[in-house]
Amino acid sequence: MTLIADLHIHSRYSNATSFQMELPALSEAAQRKGIHLLGTGDCTQPNWLDTLTSELREAGDGLYTHHGVLFMVTGEVSLVWKHEGKGRRIHIVLLVPSLDDAMRIHEALSPRGNLVYDGRPMLGLSAANFCEIVWTVCPNTLLIPAHVWTPWYAVFGAKSGFDTLEECFGPFTDRIVAIETGLSSDPAMNRRVSALDHLRLLSCSDAHSPTKLAREATLFDIGQPTFDAISQSLKTGEGYAGTLEFYPQEGKYHYDGHRACGISWSPEQSMASNGICPVCGKPLTIGVLHRVMDLADRAEPELGDVPYKSLIPLAEIVAQAIGVGVQSKKVAKMYQAMLDRHGTELDILLQHSLDDLAPETPTRVLEGIGKMRSGNITIEPGYDGVFGKVNIPFGE
Repeated sequence: MTLIADLHIHSRYSNATSFQMELPALSEAAQRKGIHLLGTGDCTQPNWLDTLTSELREAGDGLYTHHGVLFMVTGEVSLVWKHEGKGRRIHIVLLVPSLDDAMRIHEALSPRGNLVYDGRPMLGLSAANFCEIVWTVCPNTLLIPAHVWTPWYAVFGAKSGFDTLEECFGPFTDRIVAIETGLSSDPAMNRRVSALDHLRLLSCSDAHSPTKLAREATLFDIGQPTFDAISQSLKTGEGYAGTLEFYPQEGKYHYDGHRACGISWSPEQSMASNGICPVCGKPLTIGVLHRVMDLADRAEPELGDVPYKSLIPLAEIVAQAIGVGVQSKKVAKMYQAMLDRHGTELDILLQHSLDDLAPETPTRVLEGIGKMRSGNITIEPGYDGVFGKVNIPFGE
């Protein structure tokens, strides 16, 4: 069985997250979505760490369980420092071997910043200093640069990032084995940069509410799931089976733009204006596609044999098919009815044939699933913090 893992999420202790981001709601949502392994998120936040310690049960081999769902101890930190006269800001995801190790990491980082205020703490440390601290107390932790292309808080971000991993991580670069691609890029975009070829591409939802789980995920074929097996898969590629992706154009930093002025531009349009907003005269926020083009040394990606599939969440397909808002009661009712008949959301989106889904499923919903699978959609790209808009061209 292919293991579906969503390893980067947040708890209710992170800023701008839902109060529903508690273990019971997360476990329930994971089962609805079809996730087999979920990250805990926020493993350095002491209140959440206490909750995890009291409510999770050991499943053995570095994983835990809650209401039938496997959990891995994970978290994210924000690093802010100055390098060569420029302010740098990046996020790093931690995959931690155990709750005991998470407590040791918490204790080592506590003198460096406020770990209570935000589940995603901001620390005045360089990436190299952070690596040294974490790997001194827990050398088996995996440190993965998060959403690496986004303008703010990303290793390759236009606003405060770098052009190479070596500039950021220095002597620890060789121990970085994977990067998180983020919602605004996909594997094809990343594989235009040959310097990243040796790295596994991790896709995660970065969910701030339970409904956003599995909008991206990573697939493993590793037999019995353990922390070490997943760690080895990310290090070597053995058992790494690809990713499930958001359409990158839908990500809120795909294009260049200026939200305040309603300007959304392709990289070519932005470059033609020297990156200046034509309305207010201020610099545009340079998006993910532009940054990939800046660092790419290939005109076309070299994907190898690791597959990926781009998805539209089932609730969004249903909402467009019946012409109502995605939060409406009609969508919730039809969504749950489809799950009751056919299993998990990912089963419906990826596994069942349209003929299998046809009984009691509206024709337009079936059409929407089919067009998602074929990529027969249009997208108005996201920019400067505004999510893109996916449109499914339904027949009359």
